[in-house]
Order: sequence, then C-alpha cells, then structure tokens
Amino acid sequence: MAGDGLTAGAVARRLGVAVTTLRTWHQRYGLGPSEHLPGHHRRYTEQDLDRLQVMRRLTAQGVAPAEAAAWAQRTPLTTDEVELPRTRDGGGHAIALGSVTPAARGLARAAMRLDAPAMRDILEMVVTQNGVIRAWEEVAMPVLIGIGERYESTRRFIEVEHLLSRTVTEVLSSVPRPDSSASPRVLLAAADEEQHTLPLEALAAALAEVGIPSRLLGARVPPKALADAIDRTGPTVVVLWSQTPTSSDPDQLAQVAAAPRPPMLTAAAGPGWPDELPEGVVQLTSLEDAVNTVVAATR
Repeated sequence: MAGDGLTAGAVARRLGVAVTTLRTWHQRYGLGPSEHLPGHHRRYTEQDLDRLQVMRRLTAQGVAPAEAAAWAQRTPLTTDEVELPRTRDGGGHAIALGSVTPAARGLARAAMRLDAPAMRDILEMVVTQNGVIRAWEEVAMPVLIGIGERYESTRRFIEVEHLLSRTVTEVLSSVPRPDSSASPRVLLAAADEEQHTLPLEALAAALAEVGIPSRLLGARVPPKALADAIDRTGPTVVVLWSQTPTSSDPDQLAQVAAAPRPPMLTAAAGPGWPDELPEGVVQLTSLEDAVNTVVAATR
C-alpha cells in the first residue's frame, strides 16, 4: 500500500457514505485526497478525513453542501470539535415533524431550500450507513408526510414535494441491483388510477439490497395490463399499491389471485385498501414487513 493513506473505499466505509458521494465532494468542492506518490492513486490523509467528517456532519444536518465544504476547508478541527454554523430553516418556513432523527430534520431543511444536492447527500449517507428500510421509514417518509400535511393546510410548497420526491427516486434507483442474469420473480405495480409509486420504488430498492430482483410497472396499471404482465412473466409474488381509497378496487386484487397461473403470493400494500380483502390476499403493513414477506415467498 502506498504510504499510510486511505483509499476512497476505506474512507467511504469510515464515514458511512457512498464512494460516489466522495467523488462528488471532490469534484464540486475540492474535498479530495491530498496524498500523492508517483505511480499510485491519490490517498486520503487523516486531515482529509477530518475535513470529510465535518462535511458529513454538516450536510446531514441540512447545511447546504457548498457552505458545509467551505466550513470544512477552513477548519483544522475534527468533527467533534467543530462549532456548527447556524443553518437556514428554508427561508423562514418549517415543516412540523415531531420526534425524528437529525437526518430527517436536515432533509426537511434542505427540502424547504429546494437544495437537491444536500437532499441527495443526506439520503445517500443514510442508505449507505443504515440501509433502505431505515432511510425510508426514519428519514424520507416523515419528511414527505410533513410536507404533505403542510400543503393540505396552506396549499403551498408543492414544488418542495416534487423536488424531494424526485431526489428520493434518484437515490433509490442508485441502490445496486442484483445480477441481470437472475430473472425477477416479483412484480410491483400501482393500482388502477393510483399515481403514487415512491413506496414501490423503496420496496424495489430494499429487495435489491437482499439480492431479490423485481419488476416495477409504475403508476396507474389497469387490470388488463396487469393480467397480461402476470401471464407473460409468471411472477411468484405480485404486490399492488394503493395510497387512497379512491384508487383501491379489491376486485383488482381478486383478479390477480384468481388468474389462470396465479402467483404464490398476492399482496395489498398501502393505506388505501379496505380492511376486508379478497380471500388469499395478504396485507402488507410496512416496508420491513413487505421485504420479509416477499423474501419468505421467494425463497
């Protein structure tokens, strides 16, 4: 090994961030490896690591990446010794979140600033460090719910919801997928007239983390299209998502369960479905429950 420096992979593991995040911080803000020996890749020194720890801590609390990088560059102190700069709360607007993690509060502040890079940094760090399920349930979902409630009370900030949703999609889609040689045995779809797909995207990413590939058909899948997809792919598991009662039709679930080649498991996910479901249909209550149930059915 060249010198005593750290590779990008080693630094990423120490910080709990993705290697791609380190590259972004290097390219955009100059927080890259400083040790260089001829004929070898650059390595991160302990001083580089100290600066990156400051960067990670500040961005996780919602400080804009450029501001966090400037702070990290000018301080020789470690992250535990840094007195945090005062962060903006999103232009005087706040989201009521209740008791949540610091990462969720940082994500909310970044969302209200329409700061996509900061949102992406926070989400990528949480996914890398804690996995998709915790990132979704403890960070993304509370902020999405808070923004939705704020919109209902003010009829404002739809742009915040849209940008956050787009950023969540980008981060979830960047989770490595299983080898393409493995044929997906899980089919994910939104109910007819249902436009929300983020929970299904989270499920697809969480399944990928445990090595299970899936097909995600997306929003507003009509019963005939879903039936055709089931007939052509023969999935072991079909998960149908409904966000609201207006988009939930139990008959669509019944049709899946009664198909000529029915899946081993037909599951209803989301708060839109009624308590009474067709015979043989399983209700999924959370992302963790969905992952465990699908894993059991496919293995």
